[in-house]
Amino acid sequence: MTQASETATLGGGCFWCLEAVYLGVDGVTAVESGYAGGTVEHPTYERVCDGHTGHAEVVKVDFDPAKIGYKEILEIFFAIHDPTQLNRQGNDVGTQYRSVIFTHSEAQRETALQVIREIAAEGLYDGQIVTQVLPLDGNYWPAEAYHQNYFAQHPDQGYCAFVVAPKVAKFRKKFAHRMKPGV
Repeated sequence: MTQASETATLGGGCFWCLEAVYLGVDGVTAVESGYAGGTVEHPTYERVCDGHTGHAEVVKVDFDPAKIGYKEILEIFFAIHDPTQLNRQGNDVGTQYRSVIFTHSEAQRETALQVIREIAAEGLYDGQIVTQVLPLDGNYWPAEAYHQNYFAQHPDQGYCAFVVAPKVAKFRKKFAHRMKPGV
């Protein structure tokens, strides 16, 4: 019997970028922006941005494993951010923007490490992959409501137009076969 839903929790820079991409992935049933990996309960965006809570901006991606596998969720993740940048993505600098996979099971951990080995062996990046693979351990907090579905609500906002939109376009070009119908 197939599991009805699985969850991936991923950090690869600003959560608006990842959220916008995963909302368009066929088989993804829900995406929520949030914070994980820190030491403070109920962190706020302002506290996470100051870099002292230890949280990363992440997306929690719920998906139907009968339609898309965890491995393909990770392949999309590695295609839409630069996993060789330590504690940053482009001009977004700080530990809150680190490349990280928070796993929900030992099977996810093993898959994540295998995907990293495969990508490293393919030589897709000039630098070393610095993506962390850590257990989630229940340390996830949803981001404030105004961060949810941000790109769809603010496509003309500067950051969205110049940073998020190109990542969405890159996903649509490379993973056209994985897009939800009508997206």
